[in-house]
Amino acid sequence: MFDLIIKNGKLVNEGKIFESDIGIKNKRIEKISTDISADASEIIDASEKFVLPGIIDDQVHFREPGLTHKGNIQSESKAGIAGGVTTFFEMPNVNPTTTTRENLQAKFDLAATKSHGNYSFYFGASNTNIDEIKQLDHKLACGLKVFMGASTGEMLVDNHDALDAIFKESPVTIVTHCEDTPIIHENEKKFAKKYGDNLDASFHPLIRSREACLKSSTLAHNLATKYGSSLHILHLTTQDELSLFKSGDLSEKNITAEVCVHHLFFDESAYPEKGNFIKCNPSIKSSEDRLSLIEALKDDRLDIIATDHAPHTLEEKNRHYLEAPCGLPLVQHSLQVLLDFYHKGIFSLEDIVTKTSHNTARRFQIKDRGYLREGYFADIAIIDIEKKHMVTKDNILYFCGWSPFEGYEFKGEVSDTILNGEIAYSKGVFKNQLPIGMQVEFDR
Repeated sequence: MFDLIIKNGKLVNEGKIFESDIGIKNKRIEKISTDISADASEIIDASEKFVLPGIIDDQVHFREPGLTHKGNIQSESKAGIAGGVTTFFEMPNVNPTTTTRENLQAKFDLAATKSHGNYSFYFGASNTNIDEIKQLDHKLACGLKVFMGASTGEMLVDNHDALDAIFKESPVTIVTHCEDTPIIHENEKKFAKKYGDNLDASFHPLIRSREACLKSSTLAHNLATKYGSSLHILHLTTQDELSLFKSGDLSEKNITAEVCVHHLFFDESAYPEKGNFIKCNPSIKSSEDRLSLIEALKDDRLDIIATDHAPHTLEEKNRHYLEAPCGLPLVQHSLQVLLDFYHKGIFSLEDIVTKTSHNTARRFQIKDRGYLREGYFADIAIIDIEKKHMVTKDNILYFCGWSPFEGYEFKGEVSDTILNGEIAYSKGVFKNQLPIGMQVEFDR
């Protein structure tokens, strides 16, 4: 007797696509077989559909605590479930910042009652909290976030002695936002002086420039090489930075990097139409950069695809360019973006699963998630590969109520999402009592 059986699906897992059933019991996959004929409390007929491991998004901003006018753990994790995101790692630049172990535990306590996805949280570095970092439980936080630029207040780490200590002492993988702040500030002054109020979002990739990215990424790479640190550089945006990374399997790397879906989908030609609604840090850059990022994913210089989901209100985004905050809401639509690339013949389904689930689980040493394997937690996204889906205000689930993809018709959508063996979302409808996710455990 199973709790749930998924019948007749095309499983996408570990580089293969094959037809099989999945039997689920007590939150986990108990059996994968071509024909499971046992009884079950629930059965999903996945005929003509693809069955994927749920997405593990290692980079989101859910805005809680302190910034909940933009979003919160409950609202954004729910939007993620509709997009097949079953696990997320959330960032520390909230209020108060997650730069003490006490604040980190408070976020875990919040998620334990509110999150509709499985969760972990990054600890945040500052110029002055090295003692807290040294005492961090390496099995608790998913990693240590270092803002090497593009932040304000205590979250900007720009002291070289502090950076040395962080890269030398961190007990967990360091993840970095790499942009050089002095270069950005100089560019801001130069363009503001020349263009004044005529500045708009089309200047963003010139202000948050490729030079700023490359200088900061090179510094992070050099520090990790010097100290033998485990380093993962987030949201690469330039062709220039790709020379820092080598192709190959994750097991051969101590320094890795990722790209986000919006940097794959948009380039600077979209600024006249989208404006501040694609203003993000690091900035969306040229078509040549975008195509280079795609190639780097295909040859395994880049290892993971994430979102950097970062909602802001419509009122905030409609301000003048210089005052509008940076970031896009993405977790509901990230898989659809990647299916768009699949239909264009750019990524295979096997590639998508590797870069959104398998590699994330491997890189962060996640326990029993990220694969369709017997004994693993049943976190699953079932995809209707041919069904078309137009993004409209009426079907956007983000708390902020907008998407940079409004008006775009995707081919392929999530039919069902299973979280820890329980159907959370099916054919456009959430379960009446949405399940609460589990805290992610690590094999470290």
